[in-house]
Amino acid sequence: MSTLTTKDEDIAAKRLSSANLAPIALNLIAFTLAIGFWWGITAAKLVVLPGPAEVFQRAIELIASGQLPLDIASSLRRVLTGFLLGVAAAIPVGFLMGWYGPVRALIEPYIQFFRMVPPLAIIPLAIVTMGIDEAPKVFVIFLASFLSCVVATYQGVISVDRTLISAARVLGANDGVLFHRVIIPASIPFILVGVRIGLGSAWATVVAAELIAAQSGLGFRMQQAQLYYDLPTIFVSLVTIGILGLLMDRIVQATERRLTRWQERAR
Repeated sequence: MSTLTTKDEDIAAKRLSSANLAPIALNLIAFTLAIGFWWGITAAKLVVLPGPAEVFQRAIELIASGQLPLDIASSLRRVLTGFLLGVAAAIPVGFLMGWYGPVRALIEPYIQFFRMVPPLAIIPLAIVTMGIDEAPKVFVIFLASFLSCVVATYQGVISVDRTLISAARVLGANDGVLFHRVIIPASIPFILVGVRIGLGSAWATVVAAELIAAQSGLGFRMQQAQLYYDLPTIFVSLVTIGILGLLMDRIVQATERRLTRWQERAR
């Protein structure tokens, strides 16, 4: 009997391993196809763009000169600072808006107002009022991340099944226990969706901010390359932003899977 159980466990482990490897294999296939398509259209002169080999060679040169690592470090520092501050502020504000009606009535109009104003439109005002140092760049990233995450958190709180709340009340749960055991777990999927959206907004905002006022960063490097029609450098920056954003998004997805193991998922 124990032998049969062990065999069953081995089979289940192999199936789980295969299921985990399948998406990775498909991702690699998609990546290879994209590189092949890119190489094909540039080799056939269908578009005036640098090919993969040329961009890769330029990336090696930028890494060797130290420019690319410096730009990555500058952009990452700005994104992570603004993004983490925005998420840290959005989660408690979203919970307060979702749980307390008066707080929602006071705050929601401002949230909706600023959501209609693109963070990129605030960059000139931020530069005029805060100068051209790091503060305006971090602020607009903070704003973009905050607005994305606060709405998702608020939506998560108001979407909690009222039956669960009533059941917890009947069992004697106070507000603290209710928040800890019911509201927060049920809201986590919504919060992490907001975090992923905020992460994308943070990268879009930092590139725009660096295009206007910066001395380093991936957006700054693209602006400098544009002046000299240096397409390979522009492509290196674009690809680097995409890779960094993808890696950070995968980290958020892994966190989401870990925190929402209880949630049934579509395969």
